[in-house]
Amino acid sequence: MTITCHRNPTTLSFGNSMDIWDEKTADALCARIDLLTPDAQPLWGKMNVAQMLGHCCIPYVQALGSGTARAPIYLRVIMLLFYKRRMTNDVPYKQGLLTVRAMIMPPDSMFEPNRERLKELIHQFSAKGRLFFEGRRHYGLGPLTSDEWNNMMYKHVDHHLRQFRV
Repeated sequence: MTITCHRNPTTLSFGNSMDIWDEKTADALCARIDLLTPDAQPLWGKMNVAQMLGHCCIPYVQALGSGTARAPIYLRVIMLLFYKRRMTNDVPYKQGLLTVRAMIMPPDSMFEPNRERLKELIHQFSAKGRLFFEGRRHYGLGPLTSDEWNNMMYKHVDHHLRQFRV
């Protein structure tokens, strides 16, 4: 399936105005994804662009309910105590953060299928709407507000698109 974005690509700064359930925001993310090329080089980190696209799919798959098991209790406690606020506030992620091993994709990941899948997942997530995600349980952080889901999902993709200069 090919997702076509109908708006001009723009680089957006993150803030409270980025509402992933707004079609314009979802389309703007897709337009930025469309600017990526298979040979794009990161400004930081070790992932290639195809790995990054596959990596960005994982939280959307989990949020939409596919292949999601609850994290072990020790991991949930660590995530709640040390990471929840940073993951769900509206402050962009910093460069060079470590990636959880389970979310690292193989180096021979396929660019085009991952790009199309990520755009499809963004649109599926957006189409579910704010009410669907209000109070929905995250696999490691527990129930989140729709604002927390919005911030976390937008800023993760935005972080990696900035990593590859789009």
